[in-house]
Amino acid sequence: MDGRLAVAAAVAGGIALLWLLALAALAVARPRGNLLTEAVRLLPDLLRLIPRLARDPGLPRGVRVRLWLLLGYLALPVDLVPDFVPVLGYADDAIVVALVLRAVVRAAGPGALERHWPGTPDGLAAVRRLSGLPAA
Repeated sequence: MDGRLAVAAAVAGGIALLWLLALAALAVARPRGNLLTEAVRLLPDLLRLIPRLARDPGLPRGVRVRLWLLLGYLALPVDLVPDFVPVLGYADDAIVVALVLRAVVRAAGPGALERHWPGTPDGLAAVRRLSGLPAA
C-alpha cells in the first residue's frame, strides 16, 4: 500500500508542478500595462469575436482550429484559475485570449479582426493593441 501512496503523491505533485508552471507562463506572457484590464473589460465582445473568426472560411484552417480550442477552454468551468476566484479567475482567461489573438493576427492579418469585431471602435483599438498591433 505504501508504494501506491507514494505513486499517488508523486502524480499529485507532478500535476501541481505543471499547474504552477502554466501559471508562471501566463504571468510572463500577460499583456503589459493596462492591457490586461482592458482585455477583462472587453471579454464579452471578445467572446462574440472568437466564434465569428472561427466560422470564417477565409481564415487558414489552423487558425480556426486554435479559435475553436480557445472556445472550448473558455467554456470549461474549471481552467487554470477557476472563474469563481475574484479577479484572477477572469484574468487568466483574458491572457489566454490575448495569446491566441496574437497568433491569429500573425497568421490571418489584422483585416480579420476588423471584419468581425462586434464592439466599438475604441474596443477594436484596444484589441489591436492586445494583439500586438498599433491602435489604428
